[in-house]
Amino acid sequence: MNVVLLGMMGCGKSTVAEAFSKLYGYKKVDTDEIIVSRYGEINGIFEKFGEEYFRDLESLIVEEVASSNDGAVISVGGGCVLRDKNVKKLKENGILIYLRTRAQTIIERLKDSSDRPLLKERLEERVNEILSSRSRIYESAADKIIDTDGLSPKETAKKIKEIIE
Repeated sequence: MNVVLLGMMGCGKSTVAEAFSKLYGYKKVDTDEIIVSRYGEINGIFEKFGEEYFRDLESLIVEEVASSNDGAVISVGGGCVLRDKNVKKLKENGILIYLRTRAQTIIERLKDSSDRPLLKERLEERVNEILSSRSRIYESAADKIIDTDGLSPKETAKKIKEIIE
């Protein structure tokens, strides 16, 4: 069984996956890292080919990762759950955990980031818009929800372990 971390960009999926992997010996898999290693920087993909093309690549990677891993902690991109087929595939052998994080926390974490194509301009406004439009999607896709505000990555990883046992 895989542990799949989902949520808004900046909620800590990759960092928590790393902590969880170190604490509990799960293999760490990050779909965005795979995309970057195979196809180049996400900003470049968005600029050259558009968001829909990126989502197609993401779906290919999700299919591969979900089918070829067992006992992994998988961090998926923030928009991964926008496609039902991705959620369905990840649930076949995974428990989906939404790392719910307040908009203000995300804004604080991402204020110096330049590698988020959907947040290039008007950070505060865009985070609020995207979070507002995706919150229900994250909640309905998730098997479990963890509120991460005020938690360290290690504390979040420990809460995940409690939930899945």
